Amino acid sequence: MKLLRTSVALALALCKLSYGLDNGIGRTPAMGWNPYNAFSCANTESLIHTQAQKLVDLGLDKVGYKYMSVDCGWQATQRDSAGGITWNPTRFPSGMAGLGNFIHGLGLKYAMYSVGGFFSCDDVGGTAHWLGSLNHEDTDANIFAQWGVDYLKYDNCYSVSETDFVDFNPPFELKTHFTKMRDSLAATKRPILFAACEWGLQDPARTWPGGSVANSWRMSNDIGPPPSWANLMRIINQVVPITGFAGPGGFNDLDMLYVGHNELTAAEQQTHFSFWAAAKSPLFIGVDLTQGNLDSALSILKNERVIAINQDPLGKSINFKRRYTNDNDVWAGPLADGSTVVLVINLQASSRSVTFNLADVGFSSANAQDIITGNSLGRLSNSLTTTLQGHGSLFLKLTSTTAAPAPQFTFYPASSGALSGGAATRTVNSTTIVGFVGNGGKLTLSNIDGGISGGTKLLAIDYINADFTMTNTACSNCREALFSVNGGTGVRVQMPISGQSWDILFQNFLVSLPGFKAGKTNTIEISNPSAFAPDFSRIGVAS
Repeated sequence: MKLLRTSVALALALCKLSYGLDNGIGRTPAMGWNPYNAFSCANTESLIHTQAQKLVDLGLDKVGYKYMSVDCGWQATQRDSAGGITWNPTRFPSGMAGLGNFIHGLGLKYAMYSVGGFFSCDDVGGTAHWLGSLNHEDTDANIFAQWGVDYLKYDNCYSVSETDFVDFNPPFELKTHFTKMRDSLAATKRPILFAACEWGLQDPARTWPGGSVANSWRMSNDIGPPPSWANLMRIINQVVPITGFAGPGGFNDLDMLYVGHNELTAAEQQTHFSFWAAAKSPLFIGVDLTQGNLDSALSILKNERVIAINQDPLGKSINFKRRYTNDNDVWAGPLADGSTVVLVINLQASSRSVTFNLADVGFSSANAQDIITGNSLGRLSNSLTTTLQGHGSLFLKLTSTTAAPAPQFTFYPASSGALSGGAATRTVNSTTIVGFVGNGGKLTLSNIDGGISGGTKLLAIDYINADFTMTNTACSNCREALFSVNGGTGVRVQMPISGQSWDILFQNFLVSLPGFKAGKTNTIEISNPSAFAPDFSRIGVAS
């Protein structure tokens, strides 16, 4: 057997731990309440007062939800005679400093909203022209500090021009807008947590090295409205390649929570909250706290074991481990106490039996606790089979683990295969990549070793996919490929994005394929009759 050791040394492809923005705060993800998902831009003083009081009455502050937010709609449309930012006196008759005093009086922290653009985001198609902070950063930062602001969410509308409301492809580097406000906030000497909301454009997780620009950065477009499972999967797929680019002081922000919104089932809400918590996203409640029938949502939001995962001082996100297409996802990551957190997500909409294989997270046995219930599951060996509700999840803490032997692969370069139907090669950092597979293009690898017994084999696939999207599609932020062994029925494989440019490699995407014969006469055909697959670097077959 010939073991191929190729190395695609792609710029920025290796994840490194972020040390975060060095402003002394935000070492764990922020937690609080924000009005947008429940009220859009309809902020008023009375609404914030009511929600803040309710947050305290419900005991949410006691479990960590400390930041009480104002979002879009508080600003006026004209600055004062000194160039200072002003507010809408009808909506906020006591002023923004007065609002801060009220919030602080409840023992909460004051979260403000502004925009690194000429005008604010709004919910009337860009016609409100509420004030933004672009070119007024120093003035506005000082005013925010005087008002007692503890947190600034900094949005991205009208960042290109006074006539360009939302631009997903700006002609310049957005980073400069955010570093300017970062520096202006630092100059006030008040500790203000800085949350950048630039929608994941230009890949801030990678291009803002070390988390040096903000304490958190939005890594995707809005989660809604409306809340939906498709929105959650779009964001989950988009975070796959960047989980390692975050850490204490600088976190991937997966957007605000839709827990408590009935468009999501209770199981979907639990999975949503568990994933956000384990990915170390900021946790901002986005539901009207005065509405009835919040018992189910509160049981999710106040689960202190889940919150402890989010607030773990190690600050490391769960990482993508395995996708069984149309079946389940497996994610896992380390905690400060040396244990491992695991999240298994049922990708189907129906309740069914799902099996978690410990080998998918590198173990053969472990002691397990159900994080949601707190119940001990005893000692697990090799696997655990349980019933999960549609889009529900299994959330585990593993301790006293025994490592499983890592699989060994024989690798075959994609460029060694036969190309047909438009499939073609290109070069990335001296490595030949095969692209245009799908829509008639095919890649066929021959003389694959099926070992002494054949059967089902584990494959490790290195690929590139930068087909990221800001909207929901049939396969949002992923591409599909059909893998056929020896002419058998194709196995459909969903492969998340590897990054936002076509030179970032995803390594060792694992998939099991049946149909191998003993010996070295096997073929693997990769295609997609209706869409393009990812570009491929190499395919490994377990020895």
